Amino acid sequence: MKIAIVCYPTFGGSGVVATELGLALSKRGHEVHFVTYKQPVRLETISSHIRFHEVNVPEYPLFHYQPYELALSSKLVNVVKNYGIELLHVHYAIPHAYAGYMAKKMLEEEGISIPMVTTLHGTDITLVGNHPFYKPAVTFSINNSDIVTSVSKSLKEDTLKFFEVRKEIEVIPNFIDVSKFQQKTFTDCQRELMAHDDEKIITHVSNFRKVKRVEDVVNIFFEIQKKVKARLMMVGEGPERESAEKLVRELDIRDRVLFLGQSNEIDKILCFSDLFLLPSETESFGLAALEAMVHSVPVISSNTGGLPEVNIDKFSGYLHDVGDVEAMSKSAISILEDQEVLVKFKRQAREAAERFDINEIVPMYEDLYEKALVKA
Repeated sequence: MKIAIVCYPTFGGSGVVATELGLALSKRGHEVHFVTYKQPVRLETISSHIRFHEVNVPEYPLFHYQPYELALSSKLVNVVKNYGIELLHVHYAIPHAYAGYMAKKMLEEEGISIPMVTTLHGTDITLVGNHPFYKPAVTFSINNSDIVTSVSKSLKEDTLKFFEVRKEIEVIPNFIDVSKFQQKTFTDCQRELMAHDDEKIITHVSNFRKVKRVEDVVNIFFEIQKKVKARLMMVGEGPERESAEKLVRELDIRDRVLFLGQSNEIDKILCFSDLFLLPSETESFGLAALEAMVHSVPVISSNTGGLPEVNIDKFSGYLHDVGDVEAMSKSAISILEDQEVLVKFKRQAREAAERFDINEIVPMYEDLYEKALVKA
């Protein structure tokens, strides 16, 4: 099958999932074409089964904001015609499904019919899409997709609540390639770069937006380090980093907190981590939690959005109400201060992650693709 995948090429969860899906599909014999404005960060190699098509948006004085959707839809038309693409899989309702629909209509003018699968990841629904300005476009894009998927039951429920959706929404969760993490690939001497032998390593990875509640992360750690020798690794960049750094200074724990910025070595960091903190306001799925769990790192998270579908309370970690720093701190300490308990939770976190193995999830997409092709 020849598939065009449209996604954001960034570190965010949707871009990571879309890229990993494309790579997995290529290994299963499909020809995959990524169409976006920059090569995706996880797309390290191009092969005969994987192609990348860059969307260029020419500058024109008339436009105050350059029309990416127009450039994307035109690029999709060209890629479909030049490479015989059979199916579009777009990640995010806007702008990608919106542009995909326009491409479909242009292709129909030339007698080419191509189905479009749209995957909803969260921000397009809960933050951007529910804004009154964008709501009609999101509703239109969802209802005019041939097949719609969401990455969690929670996101499906939100979509049906916020929008007048006429389409059936299939839940296909995010996934991880468990086989990549079968054994430890980093040496203990590399751990020493982050912490001493008698210190636990606690990690948070995000885009440092308000929704991630990074000050809660710092406050939870502040309570933990009173009881357990530990260091906190803050991985990522975003608008809330400055406030988190300010709080670290105010609490006088600068010697125990490292801000690592955007990193391509997250696997190494997680490999040596003992606990992962994700106290978000909401998460459509919680891919960061899943990536921690596959490294045998238990998770302390909020019980919002799709997180309860990933992090199993009292098994792979603990779930608490948003903003309940005290409860999250106590649960974290209960895991970290007893080595036997920590080892048990580490084993169970890995076990919980294996439910989302890529080999279980990718065939679900293939089945939907076949269904879409029959409909077309």
